[in-house]
Amino acid sequence: MGDEEKQSLLNKNKVFGRSISHAADELHNFRSCLRWMCVDQSNPCRACLSWFLFFFLAIVVPCLSHFILACADCDGKLHRPYDGVVQLSLSSVSTVSFLCLSRFFRQYGLRRFLYLDKLCGESENVRQGYMAQLHRSLKLLALFVLPCFAAEGAYKIWWYSSGASQIPFLGNVYVSDAIACILELLSWLYRTSIFFLVCVLFRLICYLQLLRFQDFAKVFQDESDVGTVLKEHLRIRRHLRIISHRYRAFILSALIIITASQLASLLDTTRSHAEITIYTAGELALCSMTLMAGLFILLRSATKITHKAQSVTCLAAKWHICATLDSFDATDGETTQITSNRHVYPNEESEEDDAGDEDDDIDTTKIIMPAYAHTICFQKRQALVTYFENNKAGITVFGFMLDRTCLHTIFGIEMSLVLWLLGKTVGIS
Repeated sequence: MGDEEKQSLLNKNKVFGRSISHAADELHNFRSCLRWMCVDQSNPCRACLSWFLFFFLAIVVPCLSHFILACADCDGKLHRPYDGVVQLSLSSVSTVSFLCLSRFFRQYGLRRFLYLDKLCGESENVRQGYMAQLHRSLKLLALFVLPCFAAEGAYKIWWYSSGASQIPFLGNVYVSDAIACILELLSWLYRTSIFFLVCVLFRLICYLQLLRFQDFAKVFQDESDVGTVLKEHLRIRRHLRIISHRYRAFILSALIIITASQLASLLDTTRSHAEITIYTAGELALCSMTLMAGLFILLRSATKITHKAQSVTCLAAKWHICATLDSFDATDGETTQITSNRHVYPNEESEEDDAGDEDDDIDTTKIIMPAYAHTICFQKRQALVTYFENNKAGITVFGFMLDRTCLHTIFGIEMSLVLWLLGKTVGIS
């Protein structure tokens, strides 16, 4: 027993040692990115620095920018009438994102949060696909953040260079302009990066579940009984429930904040005396595109995994009917000899059909029915299909399934609010 306990402690030390970033660690680049973004809270010093920069760049700098640097007395192109909506929207969504990240990393840790500790029990295809997507996530984050930052940087540089003489500063005007411009750009970069980081992490975790469902579809072709299929589905369904529980507050908060932001923007820009030009409303448009891009990542990832999860029901029903037909063929009195012990049931679409990116590769899986399939009890197969029909898996937000029907409902509510607001401002009924 002493040797076994010693070996157990050594294994635990190895596990804890993996939480330290090193050159061979698959999370080395991710942890470096978190440190550069100042959201790494792995020790008390970094946690204090992270919270300090959050308050400074997400709250203090936007308040100074709006109440002191917005230049309300400026005329013409230098006037920023929509700065309040921009600053409040970005600060609100970045606050929710930062709080969620802090809770995730403090409660679970990066490795556990990204389910890397569970990959040892997955297949080789799932592990390789997930690690490839993990390395692509940082590129995707840069793809969303850098164009927005470049556009905001060009606008801020033009604004400060054109309105330096009209903005009240103390001391050297050029040094003051440079410091103020840098602070505003850092604040914009920080808030948008935090928001997109949470969205990209959610997309990454959903992608892992997609790989699991694609691997799960193969159990209908292997020699698996109903109990094995049910056990695997319950495991994936539990992971989806955990993801939903972790992200439900963020998804709902982001949806409410972005909806309120877009309605406020619409209300300000549709007033009779509103001045809409690229100089006055360009920053508002950039803020709206940034927020909508993040919301698109969240909703698309959630609905895609939900659609994949629900397509398992169709695959199970196809497997059930194929096994049933195969059992009748095997016992048919007119059949004197079985020429093949594996029946292939292809999908109903030809290879020349353009399936499109949104077609479900699980639903179109070819069913290869081995000879043993008819030995599985009909009642067991029927019970499994009934279970899938009445226990639909997917991403939920406080009990509401995020599927395509939910997206249609959200679109209808948003459109109703827009038409109501336009009826109050420009008279559209």
